[in-house]
Amino acid sequence: MVGDIGTHFNNIAAATLVLKMTGSGLAVGVMLMARAIPAMLAAPPAGVMLDRYDRRRILIAADIARAGIATAFLLAMSKGTVWLVYPLSTALMLVSPFLTSGRVSILPSIAPGGDLHTANSLTQTTQWGTQIIGTMLAGYTVAWLGYQATFVINAAAFLLSAAATGSLRLAPGAFRAKRLAAKMLPPWSDYREGLRYIWRTPLVLGIGLISVGWAAGGGAAQLLFVLFGEQVFHRGPEGVGAMAGFAGIGLLIGGLSAHSVGARVGFRGYKRTVSLAYLSHGVLFILFSLTQGYVTALIVLAASRIGMAITSVLNTAELLKHVPDHYRGRVFGTMESLRWSTMILSMAAASFASDLVSPRAIGIVAGAFGAATGLAWAWANWRGKLPHPGPMPDNLH
Repeated sequence: MVGDIGTHFNNIAAATLVLKMTGSGLAVGVMLMARAIPAMLAAPPAGVMLDRYDRRRILIAADIARAGIATAFLLAMSKGTVWLVYPLSTALMLVSPFLTSGRVSILPSIAPGGDLHTANSLTQTTQWGTQIIGTMLAGYTVAWLGYQATFVINAAAFLLSAAATGSLRLAPGAFRAKRLAAKMLPPWSDYREGLRYIWRTPLVLGIGLISVGWAAGGGAAQLLFVLFGEQVFHRGPEGVGAMAGFAGIGLLIGGLSAHSVGARVGFRGYKRTVSLAYLSHGVLFILFSLTQGYVTALIVLAASRIGMAITSVLNTAELLKHVPDHYRGRVFGTMESLRWSTMILSMAAASFASDLVSPRAIGIVAGAFGAATGLAWAWANWRGKLPHPGPMPDNLH
C-alpha cells in the first residue's frame, strides 16, 4: 500500500514538472512513453525471474532500487536539468514489472484456497484506495511544499514498502514457484513455454486480449488526466491530482462491488459481467470527455472507473484460480507487457494529437476503445470462444 502511494506521488510530480517547464502536452506524452517502453520490455524477464527465484526477495530488491531512483529526481528541478526526468522515468519503470507481477504472483502463497478471492479483491481495492490518497496528496504537496518534498516522500514510501514486504513470514521455500522440471530451460525458452501455455488456454488468451483493448484507450487516458487538470479546467497540479484521485474513488467502489459480485456469480455470470462493465466504462469516459462542469466531470470520471475495476478484479481472480503456480509469473508478466506495448501506441497517438486537437476529442476516441472492448468480449462469449479451463491438476498447483 505505501509503495503505491509513492508511485502516485512520482507520477503526479514528474508529469506536472515536465508540463510546467515545457508547456507542452507532447513533452508529457514523451515522458509517459519513457515509462511505458521499459515497463513493456522488462515484463517478460521479470515474469521468468519470478517463476525461478524467491518472489519476496525480488520485491524487496525492487523497492530499494525504486527508492534510489526516486531520490535522483531531485536533480531535475530546473529547465536545464528537467531532461533527467526521462532517463529516471525509464529506470523507475524497468523495475516496476517485478513489483506488479510479483505481488499478484505471491497471493496464493499468502492466502490459499477459499481466502484467495477475498485477498485478490482486498489487494486491488487497497491499491486503488492508495490512488485516491496518493494522487490527491501529491497534487497538494507539489502545490504547497514543492517538488523536492514530493520526491523525498516518494523515496521514503518505497523504503517503507520494502520493509513491509520483508516482514512477511512463511515456511522456507513458500515464495518460490514449484517447478515440475528438474532442469530449468534457458530464459528465452522458459518464456516461450509460458507463451505456449497462454495460447493453448482460451480464457487466459481472451483476458490478455481484452486488456489490450482497454489499453488502446487507457494509454491516452494517462495523458488526459494531466491535460484536463491543467489545460481544460485550469486547476494546476491540484486539478491533476483530483482527476487521478476521483478515478481512484471509482476504482475503489468498483473493487468493493467486484468482491460481492465475484462471490455470487458463476463462470457464465462472470463473463456477462465483464462485457457490461467494459461497455459502461467506455460510454461513461466519453461522457466525461464531453462534460463542461469541473465537479460533474470528476463524478462522471469516477463512475467510468467502476466498470474498469470490476473487470480487473474478476479477471485477476480467474487467472489466480486457473493458472498453475509455475506459470503465474510469466502469465502476469506477459499480460503486463501486452498492456504496456499497446499503451505506448495509445500514448504516442494522444501525445501527437494533443497539439492538433482538443483533449475532449482525444477522450471520446479513448472511451470508444473501451466500449468496443466490451462488445468484443461479448461476441467472443456468444461464439463460445471462452470455455471454462477446467480444474487445475493437483500437481500443477
